[in-house]
Amino acid sequence: MSADIGLIGLAVMGQNLVLNMADHGFTVAVFNRTTSKVDDFIHGPAKELSSSKRIIGTKSIADFVKTLKRPRRVMLMVKAGDAVDELIDECLPYLEPGDILIDGGNSNYSDTNRRTRALKAKGFIFLGVGISGGEEGARHGPSIMPGGNFAGWPHVKPIFQAIAAKVDGEPCCEWVGDEGAGHYVKMIHNGIEYGDMQLIAESYDILRRGCNLSTDALASTFAAWNTGPLNSYLIEITAAIFRKKDVDGEPLVDKILDSAGQKGTGRWTVVNALDLGVPLTLIGEAVFARNLSAMVDERTDASMALSSPIKPIQANIKEFTHAIEQALYASKIISYAQGFSLMRRAAKEWNWNLHFGAIALMWRGGCIIRSQFLGKIKEAFDQDPELASLLVAPYFKEELLKALPGWRQAVSAAVIAGCPVPCLSTALAFFDGYRSNKLPANLIQAQRDFFGAHTYERCDRPRGQFFHTQW
Repeated sequence: MSADIGLIGLAVMGQNLVLNMADHGFTVAVFNRTTSKVDDFIHGPAKELSSSKRIIGTKSIADFVKTLKRPRRVMLMVKAGDAVDELIDECLPYLEPGDILIDGGNSNYSDTNRRTRALKAKGFIFLGVGISGGEEGARHGPSIMPGGNFAGWPHVKPIFQAIAAKVDGEPCCEWVGDEGAGHYVKMIHNGIEYGDMQLIAESYDILRRGCNLSTDALASTFAAWNTGPLNSYLIEITAAIFRKKDVDGEPLVDKILDSAGQKGTGRWTVVNALDLGVPLTLIGEAVFARNLSAMVDERTDASMALSSPIKPIQANIKEFTHAIEQALYASKIISYAQGFSLMRRAAKEWNWNLHFGAIALMWRGGCIIRSQFLGKIKEAFDQDPELASLLVAPYFKEELLKALPGWRQAVSAAVIAGCPVPCLSTALAFFDGYRSNKLPANLIQAQRDFFGAHTYERCDRPRGQFFHTQW
């Protein structure tokens, strides 16, 4: 027995995590159901490291387990769902109580809850670990969000913190919480990622179709934005995308079909928000925007039946571009505020001790939503761990109010021009609703009482007293 950890599943993420671990001095055993992938990996990307015995290829689960030091650490990097359960069942006969199973895929947190409990009852330790950063992050330093059975954390902490991204010397990896907490936080990360991407896409659309900016001008604009409050990985790569030309010299982005795919984590986030009664409006619109984009043929037919071309936006481009920047930044604040509110509600629901400042730190490096902005979120929760919403934190309150005029200008101009801005507009609507001490829900309660005798509370009576009227 010589391997510090074993990994099953040699797709791109799995391979790069193995190489990352080996680079940091750990010995890793690998296995894949399609055993030819083991040979391809050992004689390909891992050739140098395998020759030095840092990576050990195996051809069966039995041989794989034999290579592992006790307590055995077995990391699964396979597709979420039944495949995880099937692989766990295959591994268990070769493992002993006290051994640790680690699911590093994009599993649903509820599955991780179930697996943690079931395996604990059998004497095994299960960890559900969210990993973000794509193949580059996996290779050079991802954001890692571990949860599950805390008994396993001391045994994997040195490995995970060594391979994680570092910001100011701190690893973007810390214990998140019990059972499915790690995968839950990763789910929220992915939901926020959906929101960020849609907000950027809407900003691009306004400037491209509404203002007729060239992709070269867009590249310069986004590169400039990346030097300010919007500094982030997604803004950085967006500028790079606009610079890319096709073989004919034309912008490649203009030739990509406008149908966005999705793997489900954004939808899971929205469904969970509905279950917990948290208004996650921006991420919800981002998911629905992807659904709408997929209706390519239907939209094409509708564009002819309901013809309404985009009207040119008449504005000073420099000033209007700044307004778009303000709208994007303010909406981004709304998205994160909603995401952290959902995590706060989930922590209460499942008695998870989530440290929101630490979560923001974990997202500052390695992951897809990494940005300068997350440092401000950490500061907000460091100043007030019981903060009800990021919107009322002094820094974010000031930033929102400062951005508000440009935010309104950008959304108004887009609506008048006919550019769809579901996320920019719902963010503004949420902001106006959240800061309103009076909403028209009084009429809704009156209607509910009228047709269903559902009763209502009164403004001039103590809360908790309910009334009914014979309308």
